[in-house]
Amino acid sequence: MSATALFDNSHYEQACDQAIAMCDGNLRSTIKALIMANEYLEAELEELQAAISAGCIPETSRSKMRSKSSAA
Repeated sequence: MSATALFDNSHYEQACDQAIAMCDGNLRSTIKALIMANEYLEAELEELQAAISAGCIPETSRSKMRSKSSAA
C-alpha cells in the first residue's frame, strides 16, 4: 500500500458518515450494526473455508467456471 493511500481517508470518512446517517446519528446503533455485519461476514467466511477444506466448490465459483467454459 502506498503512502498516499494510507493518508487518503476520504473513502473511510464517507463510509463512516453514511453508516451513522443510516442509524439516524445514533453512534451506539451504528457500532452495533457494524459489529453485527462483521459477525455475519466472519460466519460466512468460516462456512466457505470449511466447504473448501471439504473439497466443495461454492456455487458462485461453479457458475463462473461454467460461464468461462461455455464462452471459450
